[in-house]
Amino acid sequence: MTNHQTSRRRFLAGAGAAGTAALLSGCVTSTSSGKSSSEGSVTLQSNLSAPQAKAAMQDVVAAYAKKGSGKASLNTVAAETFRTQLPTYLTSANPPDVYTWYPGSVADAYAKKDLLLDLGEVWSSPDLKGYSKALNSLCTSAAGKKVFVPTTYYWWGMFYRKSNFAKWGVSEPKSWDDFLDLCDKLKSKGIDPIGLGAGGNTAWVASAWFDYLDIRINGADYHRELLAGKHRFDDPEVRKVFDRWQELLPYFDPNGTAVAFQDATTSLLSGRSGMMLIGTFFADAAPKDALDDIDFFRFPVIDPKVPLAEEAPTDGYFASARTGRHDQVVDLMRYLATAEAQEIYIKGSSGTVLPCNPDAKDAGTALVKKGRAHIEQAAEITQFFNRDSSDALQPTADNALTKFIAKPKQIGSILTDWQRDAAKIWNA
Repeated sequence: MTNHQTSRRRFLAGAGAAGTAALLSGCVTSTSSGKSSSEGSVTLQSNLSAPQAKAAMQDVVAAYAKKGSGKASLNTVAAETFRTQLPTYLTSANPPDVYTWYPGSVADAYAKKDLLLDLGEVWSSPDLKGYSKALNSLCTSAAGKKVFVPTTYYWWGMFYRKSNFAKWGVSEPKSWDDFLDLCDKLKSKGIDPIGLGAGGNTAWVASAWFDYLDIRINGADYHRELLAGKHRFDDPEVRKVFDRWQELLPYFDPNGTAVAFQDATTSLLSGRSGMMLIGTFFADAAPKDALDDIDFFRFPVIDPKVPLAEEAPTDGYFASARTGRHDQVVDLMRYLATAEAQEIYIKGSSGTVLPCNPDAKDAGTALVKKGRAHIEQAAEITQFFNRDSSDALQPTADNALTKFIAKPKQIGSILTDWQRDAAKIWNA
């Protein structure tokens, strides 16, 4: 099994569900240099800056310290700064030891540059021996080395507030036509049907729309092959994706490419927009009292003949190959893989992620139960645009997709330019 050809059944086989989540990471002490605050502490560079996620990781790190085998000094960086600075962190002369990030092709791209620590010792521990074969594959580099420790997973969907749908007299759509009807009804009430949040530093959110339309129209296999450079972005199949997307553009928030997803989340919760294609990580910035009012539905099926696929990214950690604290890093990673650590994180955060450890319990809420079933019903699992390609390819998508939303009639030249820019990344 390759990192990019994981079916739902293979993905979930053996360990309950291979996973993803709103990145386990956190912050207890902050340092601007990335150096640990004490010589013996492992520096953990975290991109989880949402309040609940950050607090949850403080709990995890505190619990690790109580075990007495080591300490971690966490440095929380704003998520979008982390995203752009990660290559710099990894190639610096004195890099942080451990990082929150993603497995699969993203981790492998760094592993090919000899930037990631071989975590084979960690995977020999009892907790990781229970992980599924699919997770094993996802965390293994092309060279056959374990380079990632997965901890949580989550799902993407069309999220909304139940009380708002009830107030507006609308319900979840069961088909693409139902979805268009729902958009019409919301727009007639003066509500922006679809929030986006692809402005500021979160243009990557628009990639979810490309991913879902592509896996619904062309299928998950084609999608993964496209992102690997085996097809072209100016192919007729890709043009079909944008033809369908164009149907929906009148329903998007007109400020969709001007505001970041955090602001779009605020609009969703306040009822200024009706629904939003987003991952469960958005709940970590939502008020706790709003969580019971949040629900979602599956991105509508367009072609029933195409095997059902869902985006269900896995999150966790990798480590710098240049760390001077090898033994301490291994000890911390082993702890993060335990059911205890994952349950502490889930309890302290919004609780909308699922644990990778098969012995760990999830939050057990109605939303989480629905999310688990949502993933299990899929025939194929994809990770997300950059996770199924590379961090380097993501900016090409950001540029192309935001241009399309602004000037959809220029789609021909936009796709030509996208293919040119992507080819530079694939051929580098």
